[in-house]
Amino acid sequence: MHAIHAMWLREVKRYLRSRVQIIASLAQPMMYLLILGFGLSPVFQQAGQGNYIQFVAPGVVGMSVLFSSVFSGVGLLFDRQFGFLKETLVAPVPRALIMIGRTLGSATNAVLQGTLVLTVCIIAGFRPASLAQLPLAFGFMILIAIVFAALGTAMGSVLKDMQGFQIIMNFIVMPIFFLSGALFPLTNLPPVLKILTSIDPLSYGIDGLRTELINISHFGASVDFTVLVIAAVAFISLGSYLFSKIEI
Repeated sequence: MHAIHAMWLREVKRYLRSRVQIIASLAQPMMYLLILGFGLSPVFQQAGQGNYIQFVAPGVVGMSVLFSSVFSGVGLLFDRQFGFLKETLVAPVPRALIMIGRTLGSATNAVLQGTLVLTVCIIAGFRPASLAQLPLAFGFMILIAIVFAALGTAMGSVLKDMQGFQIIMNFIVMPIFFLSGALFPLTNLPPVLKILTSIDPLSYGIDGLRTELINISHFGASVDFTVLVIAAVAFISLGSYLFSKIEI
């Protein structure tokens, strides 16, 4: 437990040292929120779907958590490149605990960034349906962060090249985002898209956020929670195995 706590503190300190980068990383979520939100709002209203800002804001929050958490694997590559990882791995603690600590630290960073994006969404005009449901929304943010921080760590454990990591993660992350329903409703989709969205873990995270923030649900909160917990356990297990195989 001490190793998990130490790694968690290290990742949080890294987050605090990179505040400028975090502010800069708000550009992409704000682009989707402001340009798409206001640009497509008239079309969305004419289709009888209501306010598009209300619909897309949970997706933008989920997107920020996704990108922030999954690219935690970059930190692992930096640690390997500069020798910090070797110092960590020679410590007399199980590597699985180190991996879990890194994952929880990266997830904390992602949740903090998601909270910042949610605050900006509220300033831009988004209004949660109920303040009482905000803790449940944060619960889904935490689950999304853990799932994809574990995925990022797993990928970072296998790859040694920074460029290779970015190419592979973009190949994986962008489809995960665009198939999640963050930007469009999941109802009345073509059969192929319906299958793809149903196997995307982020779809359940976005749906959970929408359930708690605007009371719109596709799968149901219980299904969303169950799938995310299963995905978290699976990715943490995979990441722990791959992390334990790193050669120093």
